[in-house]
Amino acid sequence: MPQKKKEIQPFLGFSGYYRKNIKDFVSIARPLHKLCDKDTVFEMTIDRVEAFESLRQALNTAPLLLMTDLKLPFKLYIDASGDGLGAALHQVQIINDKAVEGPICFISRQIKPTEARYGASQMECLFLVWALEKLNYFLEGCVFEVITDCTPVVFHTIIISFKLTRRINEKMELNISNIFEDLWITEKESSAMDTLRIPD
Repeated sequence: MPQKKKEIQPFLGFSGYYRKNIKDFVSIARPLHKLCDKDTVFEMTIDRVEAFESLRQALNTAPLLLMTDLKLPFKLYIDASGDGLGAALHQVQIINDKAVEGPICFISRQIKPTEARYGASQMECLFLVWALEKLNYFLEGCVFEVITDCTPVVFHTIIISFKLTRRINEKMELNISNIFEDLWITEKESSAMDTLRIPD
């Protein structure tokens, strides 16, 4: 267990190197990052100990990332929690004659103070735009699904009519209208999650 800030910083640097392998890395590591602030007194509180142990466990059990196959479709799982945004990009590939779904990468970031005022649907929509920007080099020109727990009708209305802030509107026009030719929504029968299918 770390005994001072100088022992936390290398650990965060090491775990941060593998952040693409760790789901919700930003949310997990947040208590430790706050501990490294200049004005914060070093104290391993319960939440910081839990964060340290969770990261250490994640490093020992992090899934192996699949090699990207641009000929296959992608699945983009997105989730906006109360304090962070997280996404997992998956593919279904044939491994040892079996269809296996696995991660290509994970991305995450903290929610900014100005974004904390957004409603659930606005937050999901904002996050979709951010995820598309971050993963554009994987997804542009490819077939993929966006899987979210956002209500289908509300999400569809937001996407089509751009009823969001000006910032989100501008990003939507850039990332949806200009990159993707068509957009429709279906509901997965086997899951409560909703699916947006974006074809090339």
